[in-house]
Amino acid sequence: MRALLASLLLTTAAVAACGGAPRGNPSSAAARTQALRDLVAEEWEYSLRTSPETASSYGDRRYNAQWSDYSDAGARADIAAKRDFLRRLAAIDPAGLPEQDQITARLLAFDLQLQVDGERFESWLMPVSQIAGPQVQLPTLVPVLPFETTRDYDDYIARLRAIPTVFDQTTADMRLGMTKHLMPPKVLVAPVPAATLAIAAAKPEDSPFAAPIAKFSDAVPEADRARIRADVLAAIRDRVDPAFAAFGAFVRDEYAPHARDEVGEWALPDGTARYELDIAVGTTTHMNAEEIHQLGLREVARIEVEMLATVKKLRFADLHAFSDALAHDPVHHFHSRDEVLAKYRGYIDGMYPHLPELFGRLPKQRLEVVPVEPFREATMPGALYWPGAPDGSRPGRVYVNTGAFETRGMQNVETTAYHEGVPGHHMQLTIAQEMTDLPPYRQHWFSSAYAEGWALYSERLGEELGLYQDPYSYYGHLQDEMLRAIRLVVDTGMHAKHWSRQQVVDFFHAHSTSDEVEVQTETDRYIAWPGQALSYKIGQLKILELRERAKRELGAKFDLRAFHDTVLGAGALPLDVLEARVGTWIAAQRR
Repeated sequence: MRALLASLLLTTAAVAACGGAPRGNPSSAAARTQALRDLVAEEWEYSLRTSPETASSYGDRRYNAQWSDYSDAGARADIAAKRDFLRRLAAIDPAGLPEQDQITARLLAFDLQLQVDGERFESWLMPVSQIAGPQVQLPTLVPVLPFETTRDYDDYIARLRAIPTVFDQTTADMRLGMTKHLMPPKVLVAPVPAATLAIAAAKPEDSPFAAPIAKFSDAVPEADRARIRADVLAAIRDRVDPAFAAFGAFVRDEYAPHARDEVGEWALPDGTARYELDIAVGTTTHMNAEEIHQLGLREVARIEVEMLATVKKLRFADLHAFSDALAHDPVHHFHSRDEVLAKYRGYIDGMYPHLPELFGRLPKQRLEVVPVEPFREATMPGALYWPGAPDGSRPGRVYVNTGAFETRGMQNVETTAYHEGVPGHHMQLTIAQEMTDLPPYRQHWFSSAYAEGWALYSERLGEELGLYQDPYSYYGHLQDEMLRAIRLVVDTGMHAKHWSRQQVVDFFHAHSTSDEVEVQTETDRYIAWPGQALSYKIGQLKILELRERAKRELGAKFDLRAFHDTVLGAGALPLDVLEARVGTWIAAQRR
């Protein structure tokens, strides 16, 4: 871990060094600034061209008829291109460049180096789980796409007809991964065939891929609609459904029987180093697994005291007595899908009037709350956020899982609404998109430690505003913070300390009152996505640490709104870069 981070830090330090310009480098700051900006723009265009799905999600329609190259050769060509961008970036001396350009150079170096260092692990040869792979990603893209013109539909039809190629490339990758012992755990592969085959078995008109023809934009001429409808249904029947059916059968009959028994990443080839890279990606820090594990244990113990105090105020003896009461009290459970959506909308709408108390800069784009698509209900969390299109053509959306509503408790809805909506993900991601003085690369760059850390920090802002008026809702707030603390323990336990899946489940039940659905779903998520679950608490604690530092050093000069604007005012950042930015702001406030 430390050797890997040393390599990353040496790379970013070289880019950020203040020495003389390398040979062949433009000597003036203005020329070097322009060279950097040109390189960043070129890399951004490359990323859009080679990931059409990403371009589509940003509202860029140029590649809407295409899919990414999912082949092994395509993955290796991409890494080679990133290595070349990294080499060219290192030749530009950032000394004397404007602050934001120096941040851009450091950020791009960090990003590219992580991708280059990941090549040795060949993660693209193990692409499928219950939450990943084309069987999930392709239908999930459909609601993001624009359907305003005949051209939009024709591009979509071309994409549908090309879906078999995506599955063929993915299948070839997985077969190659099998020969290299790069196999996911059985528990992750087990749900894939049934979910995939269910999409294939649906009538074409009931397929998630048929959703765009349910209603046409007024801009689509009536004369085109019958042809579009026929072409979409034909593509689903003749190309999409057979591809899903073949892939589901391949996973069921050929792939799943060879999946591994161990759930931890340690069991993969070079597993320890693989998880070290995942920690670096997830936290953007130099922490190791043991440090994170011990931090998690301390946080679990601290939050447990607060939870116990809360339930005793509600006249329960302990956490499990409280949990049992909740589980059997229909008052604290939902009675319809609409009620779930209404709860989320109510809390988000209630937060909006308070935002000027916390921020000087507010997002222009509001957001909407919508249900998760039925095919994702079985594996998705309670809610998740999807950013809006930068041009405003698609709003930001909080997707809410309304499935099995009768088993879902209400107590964590308020804190989740603040996390996924405002002042959480929607606030942070939308403000970044709206900062037109930043290059698009910076507007859209994502760091889980920064973004999820901010969203978890935002849940606490609701507490500071006094919004958790219902004590059960406040308990849900503490329970969700406990969930993030538990993640530090179980993610490292599973992937570094050889914990079994049952050990993770048992730790959950021993230290939280999360319902069984959440415990099982969360556990499988950590198996599928090593290191990502560490980002929430690590990022939140860093933001809280920086806030306390600013209050301590500035005293009466400390302005919470200005602090928040500083944290959000440069897009997503690695945590060390965020710390440097806040330090610069503190120094400026002192002056």
